[in-house]
Amino acid sequence: MFDKLKLSASTTAQVEWDMTPDLAFCTFSAKGLRDALVNTDERICYFFIDNHGDVPKLYLMERGTRFVNILAEITAPQVMLKDCIERHGGSLSTKDNFPIDDILKQWLLNEVINRENSPFLVPTVDGDEAQEDFGPPLPSYEKTTSDKDRINLPTSQAILSEDEVKKTISQWNFFDKELNPDGDFQNRLTDSGDGLTVIDERTGLMWQRFGLDICSFRQMSRDIEKVNHDTLAGYSDWRMPTVEEGMSLMERHRNSKGLYIAPCFSKEQPFIFAAAKRKPTGYWFVDYKQGKIYWSSGTVPGGFCRLCRTTTRT
Repeated sequence: MFDKLKLSASTTAQVEWDMTPDLAFCTFSAKGLRDALVNTDERICYFFIDNHGDVPKLYLMERGTRFVNILAEITAPQVMLKDCIERHGGSLSTKDNFPIDDILKQWLLNEVINRENSPFLVPTVDGDEAQEDFGPPLPSYEKTTSDKDRINLPTSQAILSEDEVKKTISQWNFFDKELNPDGDFQNRLTDSGDGLTVIDERTGLMWQRFGLDICSFRQMSRDIEKVNHDTLAGYSDWRMPTVEEGMSLMERHRNSKGLYIAPCFSKEQPFIFAAAKRKPTGYWFVDYKQGKIYWSSGTVPGGFCRLCRTTTRT
């Protein structure tokens, strides 16, 4: 199976059967408990059931500090996936990810892992060879939103408890798969014309289309200083987004890249730092891969970042 997928030499050819998407996030977001996070090539692979769409799907995921890739879809019989979900206490209406149990594990061993040229294994396109899809063109930025229609989200760093984060998500009606699955914050993304940034006319925020690579929180602060020194897109007031600003980009549905964010943004920042520490300890992240806000313990956890700045009203 691993030969067919043509995995890189940095990937250990084994499956972590007890791994789930949430556990994998914790495993790698908490790595690098020191000032300079090492961008390790270590990766793990695991199967999981994605039950967010019309029918459940079985995927093989590759996860690392810098890598979040779906390697293949496993076209197992739907009845097997449904039975596995039910054995975990869920149903077809439960929109969540589910781990593999012993029954499905045995089927995977027989029909996929140990079977040459398994007909159930459908590899995804090699991410190194495929061009990223940034979706349809955005409308041009024309500064059409009036002051009275503009939403002013908090811009200052904060220390927030879990209850305060829940209230924030409810207050602004942000989508969060667990805390507010019916949330539907409406933004208006427009093309600034420079190829580097996107402007949300609803919030007045200019965003990086791409972002900063994974590093420690402290190192990220220094990286932001360098971005401002170099005047990205001609501006020197870029900053880490607040919880509210980061969550304002969360979409209710996954895009073609598997992220709960508009496709105009790069897939290389699946979860980002928010300018907020968790009370009593930890850091808050906005996780576009899982579609929810998240916190990680540890003194210096690692994360990506997508910077924003407040545009001047005219």
